[in-house]
Amino acid sequence: MDLQLQTRAQGRVAATSAQKFLVVDDHPIVRHGFALSVGEIHPSAEVLEAGSLAEAMAVVRRTQGLTLVLFDLGLTKTGPEGHDGIARMVEALGNTPLLVISGSDDVADIVESVRLGARGYILKTSSTAVLEHSISLALTGETFLPLPRAVLSGAIAAEPARPPSGMLDRLTDRQRDVFQLLLSGYSNKEIARDLGVLEGTVKVHVRAIMQKLGVRNRTQVAVVAARSGCFTPE
Repeated sequence: MDLQLQTRAQGRVAATSAQKFLVVDDHPIVRHGFALSVGEIHPSAEVLEAGSLAEAMAVVRRTQGLTLVLFDLGLTKTGPEGHDGIARMVEALGNTPLLVISGSDDVADIVESVRLGARGYILKTSSTAVLEHSISLALTGETFLPLPRAVLSGAIAAEPARPPSGMLDRLTDRQRDVFQLLLSGYSNKEIARDLGVLEGTVKVHVRAIMQKLGVRNRTQVAVVAARSGCFTPE
């Protein structure tokens, strides 16, 4: 192969392998802002935009090799309401990850988005660093959830109902106590103070909980809890 043909072939490979992101939001300024942020995080990527579910579905149909989709939960004016739109997009995307972007910090919205297959939930008030972290997790097959107590604590009932899946049957009584405080965003030190035990004891319980649930970090604990019905909205 001569040099010119080789260069063209390499160019085609590069074009095929370049990352392609899709930002779906019905507010042009917000959509463009997210597109610019994604472009800053992945400078060599192609960032596509869509203002409605119908436009997004059309982009998915005609675009091969989509890397990831950022999807606005609040698409209510130009298409089906958020959760139905998530379900349709997840089905259309197959293995391509979808991250929900939203102005709502309602735990019911967060939980439902994850149940429908979203790989994460990003608040529109989040920083670019949070966006970068969530994209990184999604591209490695993990899930990002906003876990600060400000998001979750007020939406978890004081005495959560026992999850229908029986997931907590694997935990001891004390581990269940620690588990519920984990879901409220408590640190190990705060859990220790709340339960009246040593912080080292809490660390042992947290490790045991993660082992029993088959997860590696607190975010994954929340994902398992969400998918098992452990979050009980007020």
